[in-house]
Amino acid sequence: MRLGAAPAAGPACEARCVQRPLGIVHVALRPAPLAEAAARAKELGFDHIDIAVDSLGHGEVALPIGEVCSPREPRAGCTWLAPYQRDATSFEFTVRRLREQPGTRLEVGPGSVAGSVASCRALVEAVPGLRLTIDTGHVAAWGEDPIELLDLAGHVQLRQAAPGLPQLHVDDARGVVDFGRVLRRLDELDFDGLISVEYFDLPELGWPLDDPVGYCVDLAHYVRAL
Repeated sequence: MRLGAAPAAGPACEARCVQRPLGIVHVALRPAPLAEAAARAKELGFDHIDIAVDSLGHGEVALPIGEVCSPREPRAGCTWLAPYQRDATSFEFTVRRLREQPGTRLEVGPGSVAGSVASCRALVEAVPGLRLTIDTGHVAAWGEDPIELLDLAGHVQLRQAAPGLPQLHVDDARGVVDFGRVLRRLDELDFDGLISVEYFDLPELGWPLDDPVGYCVDLAHYVRAL
């Protein structure tokens, strides 16, 4: 399945795509500590860095902090990783925790309670004011089109992927994410949140990658050309 051929850089968006700040997620630069990672990200031309909540308060860094991820629990103003879909009670558990912490964003992901377009929309309907962190790689990996969820986005993470293949280089012909369409849709929605690129070397989670920083830089270069 292909969700749309990736456009040639530049002409596909012409003047339709707004030039937006582009960040990188700290996990791409691990195991470097935050200060070192932010300095390198700045050298690479990124505008902000997304971090984990436990990195807050670790001194001055070279870039503005973008999105803050709180993976273990919901937290207002931060992104909480959607819990795994373990059983029929997982949805109700997630709704209850999000209602307890209004202003939390929820990151979608395969195998989670936010692991389909339908389940994401059901959560937003159940939790007043809920906005999502849409990772294009996650949505493509579970087999749907991230375009279908951008109207629910409070934050967007960009990554090339395909069904069952969560991390692909931007030039990989198997990739199904059409970044030109993503950017145009965000423009149509007057999206005012942040956008970051994210690749990761997490072999312990089944997501190994030899060069996540190189993949991030190449994708950022491609996206900026749009």
